[in-house]
Amino acid sequence: MAISLVTKFLPYVDELFATESKKSLLTNNDFDWTGAHTVKVYKVGTSEMTDYNRNPQAGFTGSRYGTVHDLDATTEEFTLKKDRSFTFAIDKLDTDETAQQLAAASSLARQQRQVVIPEVDSYVYGVMCAGAGHKPDAVAVTSANIYDEIIKANNALDNAEVPETGRYLVVPPDVYVLMKKSKDIVMETDIANELRLKGVIAMIDGLSVMKIPATRLPADFGFMIAHPCATVCPTKLEDYKIHVDPPGISGSLVEGRICYDAFVLENKAKAIYYQAKTE
Repeated sequence: MAISLVTKFLPYVDELFATESKKSLLTNNDFDWTGAHTVKVYKVGTSEMTDYNRNPQAGFTGSRYGTVHDLDATTEEFTLKKDRSFTFAIDKLDTDETAQQLAAASSLARQQRQVVIPEVDSYVYGVMCAGAGHKPDAVAVTSANIYDEIIKANNALDNAEVPETGRYLVVPPDVYVLMKKSKDIVMETDIANELRLKGVIAMIDGLSVMKIPATRLPADFGFMIAHPCATVCPTKLEDYKIHVDPPGISGSLVEGRICYDAFVLENKAKAIYYQAKTE
């Protein structure tokens, strides 16, 4: 006698893991793109110091303060390049016959969490690494040298007169494991809850340590030290809509659009140190 066993479908979705974005700590929104697609920022020069001419010779006609020079005033131009979108439809019967698991609202949230945020993060981190003012040759990062490399990087920012407070050390999980194995590193893990919620997991040499998934970082990423003053990261438009029963669809039409970009300021590029690693 043949017996047909029951197949049961549970009201549960096997979701992919997705990490929340942490780029807000590493970047700033100092400039306003409201009403414009391009922003220009001035870079104003300075004048060199000279000796004051306290006792000029007879017939002297110049300035006792030195030769008068005009200050340079050039501009940097930032034009938003990333205008991205997505769309998908969900039929009413598909929603009903999947125990409401294929619903528009939850599907939109999943799209943002698993697609939109990782894409934006990967782009922003790539721009920061490419525009870093300090990019030494790639090295083989090990538990024996990771501390020395971090100290060297922090020292480079010190010499560039980057603000000492507010610096962040970004590492992928594999490098974080090397840091934990290093006999020279003693990390402070008593972190304020506010920072911990934003992604800071420890402190080392005055740096707030952040662990970022390797999938959102360049392939040869070793570590990066960055101050948020260096990178402007605007999101000019972020628009998500759910249309119920639009023409031609019995169900929901979901649409999303995000216009964003990231720019490293030329005069502040030295506030980013990117160390690539060899295999």
